[in-house]
Amino acid sequence: MSLDIVIVGCGGHGREVLGIVRAVNAAARGGPVWRVRGFVDDQPSEVNLKRVQRLEVPYLGGSARLGEQPAGTHLALGIGDPAARRSVDQRLSAYRLPTAVLVHPDATVGPDTVYGEGLVVFPGARVTTNVTLGRHVHLNQNSAVAHDCALGDHVSVNPLAAVSGDCHLGDGVLIGAGAVVLQRLRVGAGATVGAGACVVRDVPAGAVVKGVPAR
Repeated sequence: MSLDIVIVGCGGHGREVLGIVRAVNAAARGGPVWRVRGFVDDQPSEVNLKRVQRLEVPYLGGSARLGEQPAGTHLALGIGDPAARRSVDQRLSAYRLPTAVLVHPDATVGPDTVYGEGLVVFPGARVTTNVTLGRHVHLNQNSAVAHDCALGDHVSVNPLAAVSGDCHLGDGVLIGAGAVVLQRLRVGAGATVGAGACVVRDVPAGAVVKGVPAR
């Protein structure tokens, strides 16, 4: 029996989440796992609405439409920016709808991994072992998280980024595309690691670092 799901966000990230939902359904042996009811977005652009229309998935309207969804409808937050994702998550909690955990069939998640609510793992992402993934963490295409790491809520690891073993990423951290965090380091809550950076020492909360080595 399929579960209802609504994707929050009509932008590119949200449409990529739809691709994960469809891949999960295609790989399921017992029939589709998810029945997509549509997208909600409070301020969709005309361009993105046309792109959603081409995907043959309805645009339901603003987030207020979530109050009209059947009980048990799951949410998937298709929002790339960690701070925006956290804000939307807090606001939508009033609807008391469960959040979906989505792992693309072409991703690998190793043993002894803790899945937070709303986790989304994109194609090609790799997670090894003894990893804790917080609420609404997004591991984007071809990213890697090694052994014994802990990622807080609303963390984003962007495409081709690598987090080495025994690292701790605080809530709301963004690891930019192609960046590397070396082993046993801490990246404080709300920090941003720029694309292509190499982190060789702890990063304070709220800091923005970039370069090789990251400063």
